[in-house]
This record gives sequence, structure tokens and C-alpha cells, in this order.
Amino acid sequence: MIEKFASAVWTGSLKEGGGTLTAQSGAFTGLPYTHATRFGDKKGANPEELIGAAHAGCYSMFLAALMGGEGITPDSIETTSTISLDPTTEGGPTVKKAHLVTKVKADAPEAKIRDLAEKAKAGCPISKLLKAEITMEVSVG
Repeated sequence: MIEKFASAVWTGSLKEGGGTLTAQSGAFTGLPYTHATRFGDKKGANPEELIGAAHAGCYSMFLAALMGGEGITPDSIETTSTISLDPTTEGGPTVKKAHLVTKVKADAPEAKIRDLAEKAKAGCPISKLLKAEITMEVSVG
């Protein structure tokens, strides 16, 4: 079993307080976040961006693995995952959707890449983790 962790420290009230995020690997340490960076337009970290980064990274790696299993080596896979948080959900804010946009450059038939892209969307571990609708756009070339 592979285990990785990140931690958060929060001080103060929801709207006036703030927190920091730290990754086990040291990729980020003491990354600040606040109510305004999550629910407003203030620059700074927020959990949804981190989930988006995890989803985009996981998806791209899983697609590369599936392509490799078919003897296809991608030149590049560029993916964005947009996480949609509905702050008005009864019971509290809820992640409702993750939308992947991926651009694949590879010497392979477009239909094959699209098929593998769909399999990666369903099969990547972060996609499996999310209990939200996951949509996708794929461009090849």
C-alpha cells in the first residue's frame, strides 16, 4: 500500500481566519489559504485547485500508461481539471463536477487515442475517488 499525505492547519474563524497546507514531499510547505481564496476572488491556494492538480496529473499519467500498453509513446499530454464547487448545496458546499480538458500529441490513430482517453477518465485513481460528474474534452494533434 502506498500512502502519501498532506496536512492543513487552520486558525481563527471561517471568514477571518486562515490556514496553511503542507505536502509530505515538501513540494509545498506552509502554503496559505483563506475563505477569500476559496470562495472569493483573492489570489492564493484552495482545496479545489489542489484537487484539480491531482486529477489532471493522475489522469495524464494513467493515459500515458494506457498508451504505453498499446505501444504508443505520447509526445505530450496536457490536461486541465476544472473542479466545480457549489457553495449553495443543502448541507454545505459540495464538489459537483470535474471537467477534464486534455490535448494529446502522439503518433497514433485519433480514434485509438480517444478510446484510451475515455478509459483513462474512468480508470484514473483520482477519477475513482471523486463522487462527482466527470466530463471531458479531448483534442489530438
